[in-house]
This record gives sequence, C-alpha cells and structure tokens, in this order.
Amino acid sequence: MCQLIFSGPTHEQAVTLAAVFQACHLVDQLANTGGANNQQTEVCLSALLNQHPTSVTDLYGSEQALETGIEAMTTLLAKHQGTALYTSNTLIYALSVLTLERQLFDRPVMLKAIAEGIDNANRQAEHFSVTHSNVIANVASLYQQTLSTLRRRIQVKGNAIYLQQPGVAERIRCLLFAAVRSAYLWRQLGGKRYHLLFWRGALIKALKNHHKQ
Repeated sequence: MCQLIFSGPTHEQAVTLAAVFQACHLVDQLANTGGANNQQTEVCLSALLNQHPTSVTDLYGSEQALETGIEAMTTLLAKHQGTALYTSNTLIYALSVLTLERQLFDRPVMLKAIAEGIDNANRQAEHFSVTHSNVIANVASLYQQTLSTLRRRIQVKGNAIYLQQPGVAERIRCLLFAAVRSAYLWRQLGGKRYHLLFWRGALIKALKNHHKQ
C-alpha cells in the first residue's frame, strides 16, 4: 500500500499534465494579448471533443503538438515561478483546473450533461472545424452552463480590453474546458496532486524522455 501511495508519475501522466499546462498557457496568452497560436489551440480543442481515444497519442498526436505545454510545465515546475514567456498565472490556472476537475468528478449528472454537449459539438465540428466560431461558441456556452456553476471557479487575470471581447472570452472558456478534460484523463491514469509537490523532478524527467522519442 505504501509503495502505491508514493509511486512516482508515469510517462503518460506527465504528457497529459503537459496538455493541461498547454491549455492554461494559451488562456494566459489570450487574456493578455487577445490572441493565441491556432495550431496549439486546435490540439487542445480536438482532445476535448475526442471522448473515445484509443491512446494518449491518439488524443494529442505527436510530441510536437504539445511542445508548448511541455516547455511551460518543465519551466514552471523547475523554477517554481514565472518567466517572461511562461508566467506564474499558467501554473495557478493548472492547479485550479486540477481542483475543478475533482469537483466535477463528484457530479455524475453534470458529467452526463457535458458528455452529451461535447457529442453535439463534435458533430458540429465535423461540418465546420474544431476552431470554427460556431463550435467555439457552443463549447463556451456548455462551459458556462456546467463548470462555471461549480463552487471553485477559475479567475482569469489579464487585460480588460481583451477579456471583455466575446470572442476572446469564448476561447478562454473552451481552453479551460480542454484543460479540465486533460486533467480528468491525468487522474484516470493515476495522476495525483502530490506528484506536483514531491515528484516535480520526476515529472520533468518523464517529459524529457518524451522529447527523446
């Protein structure tokens, strides 16, 4: 039992956690600049809409797809503080996402509503694209109807000029949704909050090994 409790993080856990960091970093970018990389955003949203992945690779694709998340996670966990490129807000959002996901896990009715809503958005994306404005608006609305009603809400900090723009706000909600989805998978794979406290070096090592593949 002791060995199970204090087992270190696995490669797949580290990768899914990097996906959380990628989505949170994009949220920080949108909140402060009004824009974020479209390809990286598409990776996050595609993973959100894929409810039946066959593997972590099937969900996120190659390691290049999570390059930003890997760099953000290794940088922030190693330095314990923000940098010019990856601010501490990204780490704060990631930790908040893990807490939000735990609240969601205890609400089966909400989980069912989310699954149905994501299925609808996925069908919509098949006719348009994952990042089409209609899909973004649909997913953002689903976020407001579900996750935004939980006790622990994520407070996004940034430039009010951008945060007040409907299109930016919708993308932020979608990316937070994607982060929660990756956090859900992270926990399913055995990820624990204590990994971030006691196994930061092991998480970074797992991601570096991922780079070498």
